Amino acid sequence: MIRDRSKDIGEYRPASDDDMLICRCEEVTKGEIRRAIHDGMYTLTEIRRYLRVGMGLCQGQTCTRLVKAIIASELGTSPAETKPATARAPMRPVEMKVMAKDTGGSKDE
Repeated sequence: MIRDRSKDIGEYRPASDDDMLICRCEEVTKGEIRRAIHDGMYTLTEIRRYLRVGMGLCQGQTCTRLVKAIIASELGTSPAETKPATARAPMRPVEMKVMAKDTGGSKDE
């Protein structure tokens, strides 16, 4: 579903449970997610890129469903209407010598 961004969803108002930790890996609270939505980030992918929700060790296995529910609640939609984020494999740096072909030279080259 494409959300009409010109429609005003209202002003961000702090809630009593805004300090609840939603993403344990990246230590993101419900209030931070709610504020991001009110700042114009309506999709899971946008919130993920902005706050790093779901990018920690568990790769969103524990928080994605909660974040979708928060998005739906703030936008007045169903969690089923929230488009899933693009899944990507975790990455880490690799030294170039690992990627290079073996030239048969010495190890110091």
